[in-house]
Amino acid sequence: MQNHFTRRRFLHSAAAGSALFPGILQQLLADSGDPLALRDPHHPATARNVIFLFMTGGVSHVDTFDSKPALTRDHGKEIKADHPEIQNRPGYERIYLKRPQWEFAPHGQCGTEVSTLFPHVAGCLDDIALIRSMHTSHSNHYNATLGMHTGSFAFARPSIGSWVSYGLGTMNRNLPGFVVIAPKQTYAGTQVYANDFLPGAHQGTLVVPGAQPVANVAPRIPADRQAIELAALRGINEAHLAARGSNDPLLEARLRTFETAFGMQMAVPEAFDFKQETDATLESYALERGQTSGFGWQCLAARRLVERGVRFVELIDTGSSGNWDAHGDMMTHVGLAKNVDQPIAALLEDLKRRGMLDDTLVVWTTEFGRTPFNNNADAKGREHHSWAFSSWLAGGGVKGGIVHGATDEHGMRAVEKPVHVHDFHATILHLMGFDHEKLTYRHAGRDYRLTDVEGHVVREVLA
Repeated sequence: MQNHFTRRRFLHSAAAGSALFPGILQQLLADSGDPLALRDPHHPATARNVIFLFMTGGVSHVDTFDSKPALTRDHGKEIKADHPEIQNRPGYERIYLKRPQWEFAPHGQCGTEVSTLFPHVAGCLDDIALIRSMHTSHSNHYNATLGMHTGSFAFARPSIGSWVSYGLGTMNRNLPGFVVIAPKQTYAGTQVYANDFLPGAHQGTLVVPGAQPVANVAPRIPADRQAIELAALRGINEAHLAARGSNDPLLEARLRTFETAFGMQMAVPEAFDFKQETDATLESYALERGQTSGFGWQCLAARRLVERGVRFVELIDTGSSGNWDAHGDMMTHVGLAKNVDQPIAALLEDLKRRGMLDDTLVVWTTEFGRTPFNNNADAKGREHHSWAFSSWLAGGGVKGGIVHGATDEHGMRAVEKPVHVHDFHATILHLMGFDHEKLTYRHAGRDYRLTDVEGHVVREVLA
């Protein structure tokens, strides 16, 4: 009875009910005694960490990163006869080209053209490999978002962050190896950071910006008293393990979760405490001292997490101003771009200044693009477009200052060096040291991988 009470008391004071530990208690299901142990990659990696910036809703490539003078020239031209496959789209009896609503200009020594929507990111183009030939397999938000995160467009599968955590293990046992920072859920919900059939320790941990970004993490009793309780619990657990045989990896993993939870209580509040950041740093991220929300907060938190050994951090742009799904009015892109532009540039510059960009891979993407056409040339918005969109990579072994691939003159289709989502994933994994065909997990009688049975590394973007 006394032993039972001690265990319950420790769980209550240390970890019970915390949103921080969705994967820890699931370590019981791990297929080894230590699912978080460090593992060697397949080949030398150029990136140790990933910061994955996801612009949810579908950013218009032809208004941001893919300059199309011909689209401006041919504004109002009816094109249905030139693209008979568009006839299958409901609501498109007649189709007209729609010009970009923002001007493009070259930037950096590379001279890559970017629109006025991203003036700060434009200043970082010499460090960016811009991919203008992205395409995906679905035009619905749910499916395209699921595909961008898991490689599967129809069924739940492990997230890319979970695959990286599974393949490499953790560098800091006091913090989750995979963290997702988002004000609210995006399309496909928790599936975008789920571990699915991978061991539960590799599930993403959701952090919600605010005064208490991780709920219930603050210790309820002093650390010295908690350490005494932990030592007592360790003795009880060792006796419990010895009585049942000392070679039970699942039981050993369960016992380790208590110590991991204790360490997280110390490490997590410190990681999200920006008091030691300088005024100049906060200002660069467009943050005021004491601010605990906004995309700038997400970006600075990501830098602090990778500094502390978190392997994969995803930032989802789901702020109060809505998302990038501009059916009704493309002018919503103005506020959305302003919200993320300066913080993203600050993140790249901050990482570079600290010498961290060399081994931190920064990924910027969305789930699909937006149509260069509409059923009215003067329509204010654009529709979903899976045939072409833009994404970019920076740091972590990427060749900066380049543009890879191209769409046709109107931005309709990826026609030069097209990059599918599976190729995008294969390239990210390669930079992290993986052969994407060998990073597999056996489930339900077959070997699964992030890229399924497809994907090629885009070697032209590698430094």
